[in-house]
Amino acid sequence: MSLRVEALTDAALAAALPDLAQLRIAVFEAFPYLYQGDAAYESQYLRSYGDTPGAILVAAKDGARIVGAATGMPLAAHGDASQIDGPMPRPEDVFYCAESVLLPQYRGQGLGHRFFDLREAHARTAGFRRSAFCAVIRPEDHPARPADYRPLDPFWRARGYEPLPGVTAQFHWVDVGATQETPKTLQFWMKPL
Repeated sequence: MSLRVEALTDAALAAALPDLAQLRIAVFEAFPYLYQGDAAYESQYLRSYGDTPGAILVAAKDGARIVGAATGMPLAAHGDASQIDGPMPRPEDVFYCAESVLLPQYRGQGLGHRFFDLREAHARTAGFRRSAFCAVIRPEDHPARPADYRPLDPFWRARGYEPLPGVTAQFHWVDVGATQETPKTLQFWMKPL
């Protein structure tokens, strides 16, 4: 493998969005997201990254192929900001690290750290004081939870992130095998930059 990681903005970011859409559908199908992806929705949702000043897409490439990606943009500009419930700091002070998706065969090589390193550096350069993301909450006894599932909480804590007490978001999507969207609760995590 000839892996490299690149921080993409502006036109390079926009050119990578179709690959990000495919990765989101493939990776988020697994537990805990169980997202039954939809190409039309992905195209619409991801368009905002190409249209938003200050957005970044960190791409992990194996040769010319994008095998992983992580995104971020000012929270105040992200559509998810309107879904937040609870005592969140001013959105204008927060850089939002949205999706982080990596094909399974490329995990365990430090790419998750690179994804956060480059997004956080981008946020600091832009003057943000905090970095945040949110993660879906699934019950411990969820029937689709694999026996070998390991939550990412220890990784996030090692990066300096902590859950924000009482700060969640509600999103709706169709679970794998379902026919209708249902609400999901996501926990916000944050760290100072």
